[in-house]
Amino acid sequence: MITRPRPNGVVSRLALVATLAGTFALASCSSGDETGSNATASGAPSTTAPSSTTVAPAAQSMRAKRYCEVLLVRPGDGTVSADVYNSYPLNDCPQVQWEQLDAKAIAAESGAPLAVLNGPRFWLMDRVEKVGSASDLPKANFGGIEMYRQASVEVGSIADAAIPYRAHAVDRKVVFTFDAGQTVYELTDPAGVTYVMQTWSQQRDPSRAESDLAGLGARLHVQAGWTFAARTLDAPLLVDTRTVPAQVLQDDLGNSYSLETTA
Repeated sequence: MITRPRPNGVVSRLALVATLAGTFALASCSSGDETGSNATASGAPSTTAPSSTTVAPAAQSMRAKRYCEVLLVRPGDGTVSADVYNSYPLNDCPQVQWEQLDAKAIAAESGAPLAVLNGPRFWLMDRVEKVGSASDLPKANFGGIEMYRQASVEVGSIADAAIPYRAHAVDRKVVFTFDAGQTVYELTDPAGVTYVMQTWSQQRDPSRAESDLAGLGARLHVQAGWTFAARTLDAPLLVDTRTVPAQVLQDDLGNSYSLETTA
């Protein structure tokens, strides 16, 4: 198999795109139709264009559901764009198949300069409600792991995107719901602005479990004035970005957070 040459600087951007991938998880909350796959046998994604990337909310709690992503990345002139494929809700990204994926082969077969494997990751919200009606999404099969193409995203400036604890605006038009009685994990900046963890990652620490998250503050390398805390909700927490862009950041361990808002 012949791989395509990578543009200058692409290798150094691999880690960056993997770090950013959790930002795009917002588009991956689907209870969509599981029929009609157009993937090739080699795992290259379908070329069928979706009528919309809007999907219906999941019927059951998403919390603790495992997923993974394949990003087909196209670096540009100081910017990065990516087609984001996500395994949720088609499967839980079986570890054996996931470990066998070859990012270089996927990129070559897909006609993309670069592919990035992001995961496994786990949801922390209970439900996601998206604006609009459900539509069929293109589906691909990567090494036996079926995924929907959930979004095509323009990352923007590489220099800015590479910095952890820096929020990025994302137009996702959803409401995240964290149910009463659930534990949430929050980062608060020096100005008192709070971000709630939406998805946690095992990519940098495969042994990490949800039970470890409460003590995460001791492992994070935040700047002075930031705090990390866990709390149990006595009422549902809703993060509403139906009419305003979401503000999403990642910590230095790859976990993703959304600015807390209200519905």
